[in-house]
Amino acid sequence: MREYKRFPVGDPALVGSSEPRAAWHHVAPIHVPELEDVKRKFFELTALEPGALDRSTTPGHLTGSALVFNHDATQTLLMFHTKLQRWLQPGGHADGEANLARVALKEATEETGIEGLEIVDPAIDLDIHNVAKEGQDPVWHYDVRFIVFAPAGARQVGNHESQDIKWVGLEELDDYGLDGGHRRMIAAGKAVADELLRENA
Repeated sequence: MREYKRFPVGDPALVGSSEPRAAWHHVAPIHVPELEDVKRKFFELTALEPGALDRSTTPGHLTGSALVFNHDATQTLLMFHTKLQRWLQPGGHADGEANLARVALKEATEETGIEGLEIVDPAIDLDIHNVAKEGQDPVWHYDVRFIVFAPAGARQVGNHESQDIKWVGLEELDDYGLDGGHRRMIAAGKAVADELLRENA
């Protein structure tokens, strides 16, 4: 198992960076055969695109997402996204920040309203998806995905970015129309989360 560590908000390890190449250290440890081509595209973006951290850069730019688990990884938090009208995980644009773990944790805190979240670094999944409206030129989110643990008894609040937000048991996911990438992320995250919980038991 790779060396995964949990970091709370404000941890010195979550120091910021404005250099796109710095985002690669979250991606490099991921070794999943089906993601090798995706990983190569991330490398090209972070190495060759100076605007990779800017949401206005087209056709693609970096984002950070949080797979939020409850304290014992038996539930995950889903948001019904106001703009995209789908059940998704919290996340958002890098907006100049290359430490995508910091981005994902910030977005998760803002979008869920839960205090005391902890993020696991390195990332556990990658995804490239088009968020442009039908008929418009593609806008690709190069999404780096991290596990985030909520404290026991955490209650979600949500904000304007979602119309609904709820804890969902992992056996209930079929009811929420999740795409293959979301399911892959959850499977990868669950395996790592369970291992971390065993180590800390």
